[in-house]
Amino acid sequence: LFTAGFGLGAMGFAMSVLTRSAATAEVLCRRQMLMSLEIPSKDYAYQWVMQWLVANRIHGSRHLGVETTYAKDASGRQTADFDFVPSPGRHWVRWRGSFILVDRARETKTVDMSTGAPWETLTLTTLAIRPNLFQELLSEAKQAALAREEGMTIIYQCYGHEWRPFGSPKRIRPFESVVLDTGVSDQVHADMQDFLASHQWYLDRGIPYRRGYLLHGPPGCGKSSFVSALAGRLRYNICVLNLGDPSMTDDRLAHMLAVVPPRCIVLLEDVDFAVSQQTAPDPTGPYAGVTRVTFS
Repeated sequence: LFTAGFGLGAMGFAMSVLTRSAATAEVLCRRQMLMSLEIPSKDYAYQWVMQWLVANRIHGSRHLGVETTYAKDASGRQTADFDFVPSPGRHWVRWRGSFILVDRARETKTVDMSTGAPWETLTLTTLAIRPNLFQELLSEAKQAALAREEGMTIIYQCYGHEWRPFGSPKRIRPFESVVLDTGVSDQVHADMQDFLASHQWYLDRGIPYRRGYLLHGPPGCGKSSFVSALAGRLRYNICVLNLGDPSMTDDRLAHMLAVVPPRCIVLLEDVDFAVSQQTAPDPTGPYAGVTRVTFS
């Protein structure tokens, strides 16, 4: 009995060692033979890669998600395009002779408080044969995204504490389409070009590198239209920041100005409302106790 018990114990120990060894070997093989790339949904590259997956098509999947692009032109005509993207789960795609496993994971317990959308992570896994594969993939996805935005103006709006594109990119508005007093448009354009060329001068003297213009006039006189035309002439995008937002505070305003996307003009709307409030906020309303923008 003792010998039999000892034999069973030795066999169990051997099986345990083999199981652990197999698990360790699997981990080592995965580390040495596979490489992976994680892209969180908050990263700029997330949308680029998702659009890249649409262009390259996901193979072997019957479970897809849909992203609808809705547009309405000035004449009222409506168009809607449907792009099929990988749904949460595992999929695969073949690109340049390599098979890539696509794992789209969606967080179910936490969401983005500014939009209510759940957090997501896109993980790409492939054999570690070509170390630069992911770099090439990201470069191609970026170039494809920039090509779609060529000749267009992107409008950003703030959601919570971050900037996000609002709607589809707009076609660049001709600079000559906005009529102002004689010479005003050209004067502002020339001043902005001088400012953009003087970055080093500001840097050498420790002066904050920024320039502001106050556009005033009754509603509909072309203030926002001129900003759109000016951004198109300079090949810049536009970030719209509404100072009349009840949730806008000094701290939030400073943060949003600090994280403006590159090559963007910040359009501050309702400045007059922010600096000259005629009525006190409702002490029982949803923003009770919130200190509004004071510019102090």
